[in-house]
Amino acid sequence: MKTLLWLQGLTCNGNTQSLLNAENPSFYELFSKIKLLFHPSISYRESFPLVLKKIKEEKIRLDILVVEGAVTADKNFCRIGNLSVPEVLDILSEKAQFIIAVGNCASYGNIPALFSKNPDVKGLQFRFTEKGGYFSPQFRTKSGYPVINITGCPIHPAWFTQTVLAIVENRKILLDKYNRPKELFMYLPHDGCIRNEYFEWKVESEEFGHKEGCLFYNLGCRGPMTHAPCNKILWNRISSKTRAGSPCFGCTEFDFPLRENYFETKKNIGIPEEVPLGVSKRAYITISGVAKTLKNERLLKKLEDTE
Repeated sequence: MKTLLWLQGLTCNGNTQSLLNAENPSFYELFSKIKLLFHPSISYRESFPLVLKKIKEEKIRLDILVVEGAVTADKNFCRIGNLSVPEVLDILSEKAQFIIAVGNCASYGNIPALFSKNPDVKGLQFRFTEKGGYFSPQFRTKSGYPVINITGCPIHPAWFTQTVLAIVENRKILLDKYNRPKELFMYLPHDGCIRNEYFEWKVESEEFGHKEGCLFYNLGCRGPMTHAPCNKILWNRISSKTRAGSPCFGCTEFDFPLRENYFETKKNIGIPEEVPLGVSKRAYITISGVAKTLKNERLLKKLEDTE
């Protein structure tokens, strides 16, 4: 049975809370397949210093090290007992077969790095989009993988459980340029969005509270330019931000939460400053013009009024 240890740095614990809501497999089902050595918010029997000592002395094998939260090289900050988080990382990174960074803060540094304005606050292997977080760009774990980043604020629990089970089953994990599993992050929230037909025909929502209309052009939705499977793997198996009528905030990306207004699309002369991934502004303008000229009369009605 493979083993897992969960470490927390500069974090709000949001990813731990998300993990507790895991379904298929549930939290308990997952940890019936792997042995949880220690989790700072959950473990009550295990002594972390004792677990660390056994791992260091190789009396316990460490297969998967999970890190939640940003880290800092400052050894006087964010301590676990007599050791700082960097000191613990230095010990465990030499022993772990795999390291998973859960959440944006562990992956990119994000909120702690942004608001502390301290260049020493980083993700594990990235600081925003720059390679070289706490670990160097060349760092590899004993398995040969770099740090595997599962981004999100917080992550969907299934993104984590699927990645862990892939490790347990010895399946190859393909990673993108930010070390995220491609199986998950090759999708956009735009994929599977139930408002996509409105997007295609450029029928835009002017205000919130309606089932009709696309949220991209006026209301700040970042679904077409964010990497996440939120409309492929639904939250609580039933919904997502866009399905609930809220724009995607882009919370899996390195620049979250830099935007000033999440409910507004910035435009220049009526053209969004950012257009969907893979489309030039010129192509977007052309397609938008054609769609608005031809129209789809069905989409101009309330859903309840369509036949």
